[in-house]
Amino acid sequence: MKSIFGIVFVFGCVVAGYLMHHGKLAVLWQPNEIVIIFGAAVGAFILGTPGPFIKDVCKSIKKLLKGSPYKKKDYLELLVMLYATFKTMRSKGMLEMESHVENPHGSSLFNSAPKFAKNHHAVDFFCDYLRIMTMGIEDYYTMEDLMEREISVHRKHGQHIEHLIVNMADGMPALGIVAAVLGVITTMGSISEPPEILGGLIGAALVGTFLGVLLSYGIFAPIGRYVGEQYAAEVNYMDCVKNGLLAHLKGNAPAVSVEFARTALEEHVKPAFADVEQACSSVSIG
Repeated sequence: MKSIFGIVFVFGCVVAGYLMHHGKLAVLWQPNEIVIIFGAAVGAFILGTPGPFIKDVCKSIKKLLKGSPYKKKDYLELLVMLYATFKTMRSKGMLEMESHVENPHGSSLFNSAPKFAKNHHAVDFFCDYLRIMTMGIEDYYTMEDLMEREISVHRKHGQHIEHLIVNMADGMPALGIVAAVLGVITTMGSISEPPEILGGLIGAALVGTFLGVLLSYGIFAPIGRYVGEQYAAEVNYMDCVKNGLLAHLKGNAPAVSVEFARTALEEHVKPAFADVEQACSSVSIG
């Protein structure tokens, strides 16, 4: 909803300022200019983007309707689940985790954190490295390198999606000029018309430049950056899991491992130490 409000606010302020200059709204309604700019931008995007990325960009637009993907309560939920996992591994051994790893969607342990259970990237990441640990691989540096490589792939993917949207936005001002030039060409074909007619045609042509710049810097570039922030939040979520796993691999107590995971979080989503401690104190392993 925040994104929709932002888009409405951008257009509202531009239109309000235009009306304060005694402008006529009817002049701004130029569907042909919108078709040229938006259609050419989408066509260029399709031309220069591999198929799988087109699908990912379309999926990422859904993120506009959502706020931050992870809130403080979601991270508290994750940290408690990590604590329960590490406590189980410490008290019952790694073999106890096999049933959870092999059937994560049916795991009572993982489902105790609903937000985590719905995040297939995080679940797969967590289970993959738990599976490696059950196989007896305990080399801290090897595990750290493997985890960072996987997280880096996800980070680069998000950055690439952001770049594709911002790149489309960067081309819109130039496409606005294309639309304006086409309008001028049309105007030159009516050069014998009286000044009031020519003025309207020239005004309509200039709307193309206006729309290209507005759509680029007012709408699509911010959308690209917002999508990039959403992907960055997902990477931070995986970083939290990674830090907890590595701390456990070093032999730390479950509470200490969870604190390592907590310190990876950004300040606005980081649960307080006391809140995590209180929530973890209620965890019991059957």
